[in-house]
Amino acid sequence: MAKPAYRVRLTYEDYQLFPDDGRRHELIGGEHYVTPAPNKKHQRAAGNLHLELGGFVRKHRLGRVYFAPRDVVLSNEDVVQPDLLFISKERVAIDRDSDVSGAPDLLIEILSDSTRKTDETTKRKLYEHAGVREYWVVDPVLEMVKVYRLTAGVFERVAELSAEAGDRLETPLLPGLSIVLAQVFE
Repeated sequence: MAKPAYRVRLTYEDYQLFPDDGRRHELIGGEHYVTPAPNKKHQRAAGNLHLELGGFVRKHRLGRVYFAPRDVVLSNEDVVQPDLLFISKERVAIDRDSDVSGAPDLLIEILSDSTRKTDETTKRKLYEHAGVREYWVVDPVLEMVKVYRLTAGVFERVAELSAEAGDRLETPLLPGLSIVLAQVFE
């Protein structure tokens, strides 16, 4: 008699028991993902984006911006730590002391060699399914950003921006925001 095939699906309770070891621990579909600390290009892009985005949001009192590590609980089996996230003031109730409980308005992932596939496929699908309104995939090696916007429940790639072309990051979520992409990668 054949043994039934099954896999263990971890939950948020299991996630809370993971070690605080300096690595990024995430759950996607109940599976445990672990990534090492990011490299210098990744950190520079994250820092520059946080300064620009965070400063704009704070100045105009539009909500809150966080950078990793900040737990975003999308379901009992999906807990992620995006590089940056924005929660509008209208949805600030999802911002709890311990975590963000629900889909932020904007999630930003900055690609690393170890996260490229997960960020561009697995997380994109997860964020789409969770109802994230906009998702930016930042590539510090190519100095490009892909912008996905939720339309009728499906992510549509609305822009592929390049620092070399002099492009700017803008979003209807934050009217008036205009970030010179080249400055993100300085």
